[in-house]
Amino acid sequence: MSGSGLSETERAGCVKILKLLSRGDLQSLSDTVTNKMIVVENETEALETILSFTKNAEELLRRKKVHRELIFRYLAKEGVSMPPNSEKHLLVKRTLELWTPGKRSTQKMDETRQSLHTGTASDSRRVEEGFDSLLLGQQFCQWFFQLLNSQNLSLGQPPQDWGPQHFWPDVKLCLHARAGSEQKEEFLGAELVSRRLQALTREERLLLSPNLEPRGLKTLASPHGLVLVAVAGTIHRDKNCLGIFEQVFGLISSPQEKNSWKIKFVNMKIKGQDALGGMGAAPSLTYNSSELQLLCNS
Repeated sequence: MSGSGLSETERAGCVKILKLLSRGDLQSLSDTVTNKMIVVENETEALETILSFTKNAEELLRRKKVHRELIFRYLAKEGVSMPPNSEKHLLVKRTLELWTPGKRSTQKMDETRQSLHTGTASDSRRVEEGFDSLLLGQQFCQWFFQLLNSQNLSLGQPPQDWGPQHFWPDVKLCLHARAGSEQKEEFLGAELVSRRLQALTREERLLLSPNLEPRGLKTLASPHGLVLVAVAGTIHRDKNCLGIFEQVFGLISSPQEKNSWKIKFVNMKIKGQDALGGMGAAPSLTYNSSELQLLCNS
């Protein structure tokens, strides 16, 4: 059964948001959209009924039971950062934009994906000529943070395929946390780095929301194949914003594998609530171009 006015993308997105509702809210929403004319037996039936009686995606997102926090959490899981105090109508607008990308940008992303997924030496000149490091950075961050956030079991979604396979064997993680006390940690090797990053979301139940706007994302490509992706964002647990983070990834393509970019190093800074200073806007990077250039050359 398909919603009369929903595209496949909108339907898939609506399903993800509806699954964040409590059972009671889902039942109540089903009663509202059908005017209590249809009795549903379980959550699956309620979900299908809501979708089939929804004229368009905006109508569903604006329902009272679809709370602001749910849309915020959904966007964060999809790698889309919004200021923590964003009003609901802005979150609805951003969600609808996410579900209806322009044909031109979609085509450009598809072309870039095709070129990025060819890791062979014979293709390297073509990749260099048409290479868009910023687009790679946006795609990488959407993929990485969606994958990492899915390890947070309190979000009630199945964890995706996280593991050491996404890292180079000699990957290095530098973690610098300042929340009350100062803490520095270093990890070497794909297994250890993978486990430590996973612990942020699985054990510590954090949700990392990257800011993929220009002030929150910078990229730099070196001639010898390393691409730096630097991103800032906010850190949440449940409904609380705990602080901000900055993360710099070093990516190198892997010729042997179809999905050819792997993580070579990760530098992560975490600042606690005191660093927010009443921040209303999404956080911006403090790294400047020369600092990134040094990392690129090291």
